[in-house]
Amino acid sequence: MPLNVLIVDDSDVMRKVVKRVLGLSGFEIGSVLEAANGDEALMVLVDTPIDLVLSDVNMPVMDGVELLKAMKAERRFADIPVIIISTEGRSERINEILGYGADGYITKPFKPEDIRRVIQDALGVEADGTFVEEPEDSDF
Repeated sequence: MPLNVLIVDDSDVMRKVVKRVLGLSGFEIGSVLEAANGDEALMVLVDTPIDLVLSDVNMPVMDGVELLKAMKAERRFADIPVIIISTEGRSERINEILGYGADGYITKPFKPEDIRRVIQDALGVEADGTFVEEPEDSDF
């Protein structure tokens, strides 16, 4: 099943890079929508079914952390996986953002396999759409 993805970044160039790398990730991609900040992203989410959000942190108007908090607070958006893609690489900051409910974190610069791995982890699916199998637990 194709993924409808929303890329949120204030840099038009970075949105294009993420879109291109997403195409190389091996996942079947449906619609790819773009927003320049969290406020625009929320407007897209209201009008369009989205399966995954890839968001920068540092943006004007509404940053990625504010977007993440707003999505998790809104019942209809709370279950949409959000992966943060940012230059912020301090472990304290990454853990803080993951604590707000981000489903993954990628530090810029990144490689296509980074996006693939984090999407697989966040969605629990392989690039071909099959579910990642959990190891069987022998304790019943």
